[in-house]
Amino acid sequence: MFKMKNIFSLAILASFILFSSQSLSAQSLKQNQDRPEVVANNELQILTNELDLNDIQRRTLFRALVTKEVSFRKSELNENKTTMEIDKKKANDDFHSQMKKTLDPDQFEKWKNELNN
Repeated sequence: MFKMKNIFSLAILASFILFSSQSLSAQSLKQNQDRPEVVANNELQILTNELDLNDIQRRTLFRALVTKEVSFRKSELNENKTTMEIDKKKANDDFHSQMKKTLDPDQFEKWKNELNN
C-alpha cells in the first residue's frame, strides 16, 4: 500500500513538472518572437526575397531594421503623442535614408513601389 502511494505521488509530480515546463517554454518562445532582432530578421527575409539582396546589403539592412524597431519601441514609451509621432517619423526617415544608401537604384525603386502598394 505504501509503495502504491509513492508511485502515485511520483506520477502526479512528474505530470505537474511536465505541464509546467511546457507552459514555461511556450512563454519564452512568445517573448523571443517579440525581440527587435527577431522582428528585423523576419522583415529582412521578406526584403531579401523581394529585392535579391547580397550579403553586405543584408548585414547593413539588418542593423538598420533593428535600429528602426528599437526606435519605434522607445517612441511608443513616450506619453506625449506629438513627440512620439516625431520620433517615429525620424526613425522612418533614417531607415529610408539607409535603404537609399544600401540598395542599388533598381532595388530602391522596387522597394519604394512595394511600399506604396
